[in-house]
Amino acid sequence: MPVFYSPIPENLQMGLAYMGGSVFTNNRTADSDFKRQQEDASVVNQLVSHLPLQMLLYFNMFYFPCWWFSAVFMLEVKYPYLPGYYQALLITGIVLLTLIEVIRLYLGYIGNLKEKVPELAAFWLLSFMFQLPVLLFFLTDEGILILPLERAVHSLYLTFLLAQIVASFLALRTMTRKLTLLFHLRQIGAGRHFHRAGMSPVYGLSYQRSVLPVSPIHHMYH
Repeated sequence: MPVFYSPIPENLQMGLAYMGGSVFTNNRTADSDFKRQQEDASVVNQLVSHLPLQMLLYFNMFYFPCWWFSAVFMLEVKYPYLPGYYQALLITGIVLLTLIEVIRLYLGYIGNLKEKVPELAAFWLLSFMFQLPVLLFFLTDEGILILPLERAVHSLYLTFLLAQIVASFLALRTMTRKLTLLFHLRQIGAGRHFHRAGMSPVYGLSYQRSVLPVSPIHHMYH
């Protein structure tokens, strides 16, 4: 299988994994334990890569160059009629959105296909915290002289983005649930292994052996 390089530092991966586990994992109630156990068994034994998300990423990868050329062409058309601060904002917005989009799509691919929670959580954060505000600025601020072609391409891109945010949220919830179940199953398996070996699962010590240097009873009376 191919090895994918992740641009996220290890410390940040741990933070994103913790965030994914705390935010996207469902809370459980005692009323539905039996049903949850049946669902958990099915989740552990299946692949949790999200097909709708993968399809959205695939079509987004082909649509983004069309969006980019349209946005740059429309910016060139209306550039002389814009104030200086709007010129700077639009150029900065397109540059940032382009750079983040390349990283975002890559993280989405490896996070979904390889079932990696940190990468997929980073994809979700980039989509929600960076791409969405910039795109809404392009669509709602009338001071930038929004042209009909811009409104059309931005609206379609916004539809892709919102669908990816929802799909990645569902994929993260399923992945974190599976990882949590696998962690608990490994802990249970380790505990049973230590118990069969007569060892403490916490300290690795024999249940029947004292940790203190106590002499045998028959030596105490001699």
